[in-house]
Amino acid sequence: MTGLPNYNFPAFHWAEEQLRGLGHEPLSPARTDGGDTSKPRPYYLRKAIALLLEADAIALLPSWHTSAGARLEMAIARELELPVVQLDSNCSE
Repeated sequence: MTGLPNYNFPAFHWAEEQLRGLGHEPLSPARTDGGDTSKPRPYYLRKAIALLLEADAIALLPSWHTSAGARLEMAIARELELPVVQLDSNCSE
């Protein structure tokens, strides 16, 4: 999210819609504090990790590996043995 235009919110919102359409209940970090982006990065990382601890799976946007935050979330998800949903532009699981 950091360094991307609009914090990549459009992609997060797209993924959220696609996952809902597939019957999932997404927990999106783009919804943190109603989309506020004024706080420091560690604040949002803590919120994202808290969401991950509530989740029963992790969904990854295309190019997730280029994001330090997403790599951290993936490492945590692996340690928690969460299933991984890899989204692509067609939102296939």
